[in-house]
Amino acid sequence: MSQQKNLTEGNILSSLMGFALPVLAALFLQTMYGAVDMMIVGRFSHAAEVSAVSTGSWIMQTITTAIVGLSMGTTILLGRRIGEKQPEEAGRVAGAGIWMFAWIGIVVTIVMQFLAVPAAGWMQAPREAFDSTASYVRICSAGAVFIVAYNVMGSIFRGLGNSRLPLISVSIACLVNIAGDLLLVGVFGMASAGAAIATVFAQVVSVVLSFAIIKKQKLPFVFDRKSIRCNRALVSHIVKLGFPIAFQDVLVSISFLVISAIVNTLGVIPSAGVGVAEKLAGFVLLVPSAYSQAMSAFVAQNIGAKRPDRARKALLYGILTSLGAGVFLAWFTFFHGDILSGIFSGDREVVLASADYLRAYAIDCLLVSFMFCMTGFFNGCGKTAFVMFQGIAGAFGVRIPVSYLMSRLAPVSLFRIGLATPASTLLQIVLCGIYMKVISKDPLLRMDGRPSSQGRSR
Repeated sequence: MSQQKNLTEGNILSSLMGFALPVLAALFLQTMYGAVDMMIVGRFSHAAEVSAVSTGSWIMQTITTAIVGLSMGTTILLGRRIGEKQPEEAGRVAGAGIWMFAWIGIVVTIVMQFLAVPAAGWMQAPREAFDSTASYVRICSAGAVFIVAYNVMGSIFRGLGNSRLPLISVSIACLVNIAGDLLLVGVFGMASAGAAIATVFAQVVSVVLSFAIIKKQKLPFVFDRKSIRCNRALVSHIVKLGFPIAFQDVLVSISFLVISAIVNTLGVIPSAGVGVAEKLAGFVLLVPSAYSQAMSAFVAQNIGAKRPDRARKALLYGILTSLGAGVFLAWFTFFHGDILSGIFSGDREVVLASADYLRAYAIDCLLVSFMFCMTGFFNGCGKTAFVMFQGIAGAFGVRIPVSYLMSRLAPVSLFRIGLATPASTLLQIVLCGIYMKVISKDPLLRMDGRPSSQGRSR
């Protein structure tokens, strides 16, 4: 039985939340997937190995971020075709996306084997953790094809309105990764290398089992092996939509890499502390992150169905519900960051360093409730070029220079360095608000609440 959802009909809030909750659960497990490496290595090894996993994870996260951003082109285009009731074209979009990303996975696998050591150098990995960082990156990169496959499958099914299959896929990966970490790191003492091997193996198992599940799914279009081919027009369209998102996400990720490199120069304890804090930040920001992904798919389908009224209301509901969760998470993170940090490390110095940095993320937790929902909305509208612009402006106009300036103030405070992130988000919210006013005049979107000339208001 098909589990694809038509997001263009029914109650807006229940449809949005019904789609967003599996996305939230999948993001939680995906964040756990990465955090487990840090947690188990922190419990069974020393600070240098924690630093290696932290730095190596940032490098791999940058690569994954580019893939996820580019795959959003598939989600948006597929959602449009589903909303427009063009199932045959939707099948061709899925096939072209799979063909393109298969080649990307192969290229990433090969290239990163040669760039692992230089990347560790660019990241200013502490001397004690340098070799382990390069090894972690090299091992994880060996499974790049499966990392790509997982994310492409998720983008396709989110575009169809099915957020449950990506949840199943990441659930499998998370469970296998935990078991692998406990065995290789906890039992065999392989530290960061064991965590990397467990990560790759989990991705392999997840992708293989997910393909088996997909074969039993009833798809809303005809799809077989012949569908997977190079369709230049569709590949170009996917890249046109996805590249601005990917480029923006990579540059934003690079800005965090720069912050990590700045902190790495302060020593292994600050490096490990910020690494733990960044893992925890992934959990703290889960709700707005889920709404961002759900919003893109929801808006894409409704814009395709000429229902911008539903898209606009979904944005409001997304912001309000995300902010409700953000208030509690911000309070707990600001005042009890040491409790959270203690989950990942038994080293008191690392815990205190992490808690100090997390206080800045507590502030950001409130702000991203607005920013993530708005950028998800713009992505769904196909306004990916603006999303790229505001992301770059925040990263390079605020986040990097502020973090650098704060690192030069004595005594050095990780909290002050961390303030660069909410400062960047604040600028991005202002830019998003201005752009929302601009697109309110677009006759295809009709953000003023009046019926679109190409559709009817509900």
